[in-house]
Amino acid sequence: MRFSAVIVAAGSGSRAGPGQAKQWRLLGGRPVLSWSAEALAAAGADPLVVVAPPGDEDKARARLRHLPGLKVCAGGATRAESVRNGLQALAADPPEAVLVHDAARPLVTRGHVETLLQALEGADGAVPALPVADTVKRADASGALRTTPREGLLRIQTPQAFRYGVLVDAYARWTGREAPTDDAAAVEAAGGRVVAAPGDPALMKLTYPEDFAMAEALAVQARVTRIGQGFDAHRFGPGDSVWLCGLNIPHDQGLVGHSDADVGLHALTDALLGAVGRADIGEHFPPSDPRWRGAASDQFVRHAVELVREAGGRIVNADLTLICEAPKIRPHREAMRARVAELLELPLDRVSVKATTTEGMGFTGRREGLAAQAVVAVETPA
Repeated sequence: MRFSAVIVAAGSGSRAGPGQAKQWRLLGGRPVLSWSAEALAAAGADPLVVVAPPGDEDKARARLRHLPGLKVCAGGATRAESVRNGLQALAADPPEAVLVHDAARPLVTRGHVETLLQALEGADGAVPALPVADTVKRADASGALRTTPREGLLRIQTPQAFRYGVLVDAYARWTGREAPTDDAAAVEAAGGRVVAAPGDPALMKLTYPEDFAMAEALAVQARVTRIGQGFDAHRFGPGDSVWLCGLNIPHDQGLVGHSDADVGLHALTDALLGAVGRADIGEHFPPSDPRWRGAASDQFVRHAVELVREAGGRIVNADLTLICEAPKIRPHREAMRARVAELLELPLDRVSVKATTTEGMGFTGRREGLAAQAVVAVETPA
């Protein structure tokens, strides 16, 4: 079924300790919010609504601008108000189902989404649930403890899945003096049928400072590193400059190619595509297509970066080697690194551009052309 998702990320997260709100704190090198947003987008949420703290809407848009169909709206004074705002953002084109998720549970996966949607087939709502394994006690006004039977008790997580119309109606009918603690409570109060789906301990909620240390350990297990490599070569021809790694370098010859013949960016594009199993540059930008005649190769890299992100991936680093006798690369190397880092949206220290010769051997040694090879590391969901 077609589903959308609402990520509630409007809280201040004061219990998580001093500093910036927890949705912006880094987990595995990425903001906490990015984990959920990228995972739900990769799972097929369309559109994806992020409910940000009032005043942080542009910050959320800038950080998640690569996600297709992104909508951002401001949150309210309570979680329930924030959820209502997110649901309203979907009203113009209501989906059949909606997942509501707390950004503070960053390790959501496609598998969680599929399990919830399957459980929703015969219900108004479905929530991930874990049995209570510990003994449960209740303290009375004096501080004395009394054991509470734990049979039938469940710990409820997010995301929670609902029929969109059912959830909107449930919130409209809510008359409780206090706001519902989760969305299922509103549907239950309206008479809807909510069922349990298998929960996952990895869907832990980041509430206290110590939770981040545990989440860091889980984040490593939730990701796999893929390596992609690319190679390209072009021969010299008439001209007075060559394009290399996004820079126009003066030279006594040009490079022959259907596009701008930037071997560095072509190799980089193939490496990115290879890391996520998306064929090669010729598949996406065939030389037979006149649209790419003389085209700037930076658009090829940007396209590959978008495909990495669609796969829920994160580029870790890139290493390029240019193979030629001339032109000299050293005077331009730092500018090349900066341009590649900009295209990949990486810190400069995660990009390397090197040069080597073949000691007079082969077509590069005979100064007949240029070659480049690239290697990238990409982290994707396991």
